[in-house]
Amino acid sequence: MAIRDETRMLLESMNRLFEDKSIKQVIDAAETGVFASDLWQAVAETGVPLAALPESAGGADAEWSDLFAVLRVAGRFSAPIPLAETMLAGWVAAAAGLEPSDGPMTVGPVRAGDKLTLVRDGNAWRLSGTASRLPYASHVAKTVLVVDGPDGEMAVALDGTGEAQITSGKNIANEARDTLTFDNVRIAADAAGTLGGGVSRAALYRRGALARATMMSGALERALDLGVTYAQERVQFGRPISKFQAVQHNLAVLASQTAAAVAAANFGIDALGKDADRETLLIAVAKTRVGEAATLACELAHQVHGAIGFTKEYSLQLSTRRLWSWREEFGSDPEWAVQVGKAVCANGAGNLWAMLTAA
Repeated sequence: MAIRDETRMLLESMNRLFEDKSIKQVIDAAETGVFASDLWQAVAETGVPLAALPESAGGADAEWSDLFAVLRVAGRFSAPIPLAETMLAGWVAAAAGLEPSDGPMTVGPVRAGDKLTLVRDGNAWRLSGTASRLPYASHVAKTVLVVDGPDGEMAVALDGTGEAQITSGKNIANEARDTLTFDNVRIAADAAGTLGGGVSRAALYRRGALARATMMSGALERALDLGVTYAQERVQFGRPISKFQAVQHNLAVLASQTAAAVAAANFGIDALGKDADRETLLIAVAKTRVGEAATLACELAHQVHGAIGFTKEYSLQLSTRRLWSWREEFGSDPEWAVQVGKAVCANGAGNLWAMLTAA
């Protein structure tokens, strides 16, 4: 995927920002429940979180490919903020004519089995259902949800989490994953709108999966960098362990898995906004392939490091715990692998090779 000059400058800028602000002390504090407000403010000041929105909605009509490239950088630095969720929440809100927030936002549902229903109540609405394990819900300025309305899918934008019952939770990386339960909660008329512009729950789920795959590819790059550096610096039996054939083999496999993950995520990004079937297939391939890479790469990275890689003082675990967590979000590997299988079967066995080469 060719990189434009504007994209390159954006990524260089964001790389410097995350390198300076998303440091281990900030991440460690975030894992105790302290929101990384300084990091968020620095990112928000760049305009990136809402850059994909049209200018009429306060955005910059930015290319989604650029924003997903930023998410890879965020994943590389284990940024403990809801950047992907805010991008997607703004996208959903704008599609329903709702006002996004300048602050951090979350979006949902993020699990296929969750169901939210909106019914009329005079000039207002009543919201019922559950949105489980929403990222950073307890820290956000606004929650944007895709719900089933009387005449089709709608979006709801709530200040904070509205009047939801909150059940706090965390993933393996100690990132907040909170469950919101709504029991006939009254919603103001102007807080709900009908979705348009091709935005739907299925589209949100796809883009969420691609966001996680892209962030994971960045975390894989970080794990590879740490592994190579450690192997070059760690001396055993009088020479760096990078000179040992077994370690070289592990690093080579780790590098190839990382390269495959980045390529798969890039194919998914390139398919955004094009043919719906092609977009679904390539995002399914991306989430499945990156998840597979993460499973193997985490094992290899920790083998190269030995016991030190698991310690809280060393940075490798910041990446690997996020890889283990993110591969389960917006659909697990098996769930997306089923989508790949369905697409292949629907296309017919005789067309498999043509399908692969076209993708």
